[in-house]
Amino acid sequence: MNAAEFRRRGKEMVDFVADYLENLEQRPVYPDVKPGYLQSLIPTEAPLEPENYEEIMKDVERVIMPGITHWHSPYFYAYFPAASSYPAMLADLLCGAIGCIGFSWAASPACTELETVMLDWLAKMLQLPASFIAGTHGQGGGVIQGSASEATLMSLLAARCKAVRRILSIKPEMSEPEILNKLVAYTSEQSHSSVERAGLIGGVMMKKVPTDSTYAVTGDMLKKIVEKDKEAGLIPFYFCATLGTTASCAFDHISELGLICNEENMWMHVDAAYAGSAFICPEFRPLLNGVEFADSFNLNPHKWLLINFDCSAMCPDSFHEGNCLAAQIDFLLGDHGCACGYVPGTRGGKQQQQQKKLFTWLLCFGEFTADTGCKLARVKKRHDMIGAFKVEPLYLRHENQESGLVTDYRHWQIPLGRRFRSLKMWFVFRMYGLQGLQAHIRKQVALAKEFESLVQADKRFEICADVIMGLVCFRLKGSNELNQNLLKKITKSREIHLVPCHLSGRFVLRFAICSRTTESRHIRKAWRHITQLTFELLKNPIQ
Repeated sequence: MNAAEFRRRGKEMVDFVADYLENLEQRPVYPDVKPGYLQSLIPTEAPLEPENYEEIMKDVERVIMPGITHWHSPYFYAYFPAASSYPAMLADLLCGAIGCIGFSWAASPACTELETVMLDWLAKMLQLPASFIAGTHGQGGGVIQGSASEATLMSLLAARCKAVRRILSIKPEMSEPEILNKLVAYTSEQSHSSVERAGLIGGVMMKKVPTDSTYAVTGDMLKKIVEKDKEAGLIPFYFCATLGTTASCAFDHISELGLICNEENMWMHVDAAYAGSAFICPEFRPLLNGVEFADSFNLNPHKWLLINFDCSAMCPDSFHEGNCLAAQIDFLLGDHGCACGYVPGTRGGKQQQQQKKLFTWLLCFGEFTADTGCKLARVKKRHDMIGAFKVEPLYLRHENQESGLVTDYRHWQIPLGRRFRSLKMWFVFRMYGLQGLQAHIRKQVALAKEFESLVQADKRFEICADVIMGLVCFRLKGSNELNQNLLKKITKSREIHLVPCHLSGRFVLRFAICSRTTESRHIRKAWRHITQLTFELLKNPIQ
């Protein structure tokens, strides 16, 4: 394919994509295929000779589309949103054309610098503390990673590194294996499965904290289990709080939890993968209060800010009272993919006693100088912040890396290579503006409230959790088996798509507003479909 054909085929592809999205609600939202369906539709080996473009596009409809779950259909209500918009698609096209692998500033300066600026834009939209802003001095800032799962894993690894170093500085007679065997992390019983998986990968004990009647973790609940484990000789070092749980969109009490974590020298990571985007709206921003106590914070713009996957944002803050500067060091060493991560600058206002404790912990982490303006020790160079996990082969070095003026994002993530993902943020933020993004979120919340009112009007159903954002948890009054059978009928019909969860031992249906194109008429049609299937089920129960 030469440039001339690319121009022609590119225009055809844009038309194909536009037609697909405009007519998406005409397609069954859920595929009707069996595992292995595709293998019989394509050859077992790649072709020896080139094939023509027309045949490939015919096979898209014949081979691919029958096996697609249409996440952007207005009748897709499963999981959480997978954001999508035309500006983001165009930016992804440009990203693919430029094709840079932005692992360092030298690898493509614009790729690095635009990412820094876009994450500053996002931090300001969220009204994060100034310490999260990179600005022109490079003290704060963030990184785009691949997913919230990566963010959680890296925050846990960073917390583990911090805890081991801190304990070794206080009790040098202990060995690292001995310390690791005593470390214990915590998360909500309602947290995402990726948190438990992070514990498995990180090789640390992970305990689940019970929740209250709203499915949120409170300070008292965490305090009780931490005290018990300390009495048993364990070392609490990490807690993952959730703002907007996957099952019911519940919000842990991070102001209470943050104080406890600070007192116990525990790293608090806040997972706000879905709900975090809503904090750009003033009416939802109070739900983020307490983030100042967190060591790291994550949200996924690729869920609710109209930026196509992958784009997840992680924000660390390690300069609050009770944490040492090593927290920032370790955080930097483990950020995540298309998530936005923020590294705060130094803060002031520390009490002398706390400063003395911090300084003791900092002695083993490299060179530090006193910052009289902030009354806090700070890292002398970026190298001191990322040195613990830094690998610097000759072929990746460049003359500006020690200048203090540039960021090499390869040190902030698991993989080396990275795409020019900040282009998507730049296009979307400029073409929608803050007001446009706020309007999108508010519209989806209003649609969820509309669906909630439909459920409440039918006495056969019940709402199972507070509807705060774009998720409604509901069920048919009766047994779990009855609700399982209802979901089976919904899935088999392929007209709408839902997934379940368990709340207080009950089988519950989740109705999440996902598609950018969902309107009130889609919500009402979906409810009519659910009630019709309910009528059929109650008339002829499935055995």
